[in-house]
Amino acid sequence: MPEDLFVFTTCEDVLGILSRQLRKRRLEKGFSRASLQDATGVPAPTIARFENSARISLESFVRLSMALGYEEELKNLFREDKYASMEEMLAMKENKNRQRGRRKC
Repeated sequence: MPEDLFVFTTCEDVLGILSRQLRKRRLEKGFSRASLQDATGVPAPTIARFENSARISLESFVRLSMALGYEEELKNLFREDKYASMEEMLAMKENKNRQRGRRKC
């Protein structure tokens, strides 16, 4: 059985991947942190903190992503249904038009 079948990704792993990818795209597009600050209003130290420690507000992340040309990818992030089992798929279909969550007792 392949070893990578049961590799679980943590939140920190995803944040690290996103920060590295954003930095890579920033550099490919020729943006300095200062020029990206000018384009987005996100302070250069915030951009540096994200690139180095993967910490940033969602609003700042969206601003940076949009400036780098990833607006459509962000808007489509939760567009498709995702489910892990047949039971989950059926539950999602049943809840398709819900507008509120259930109250916990």
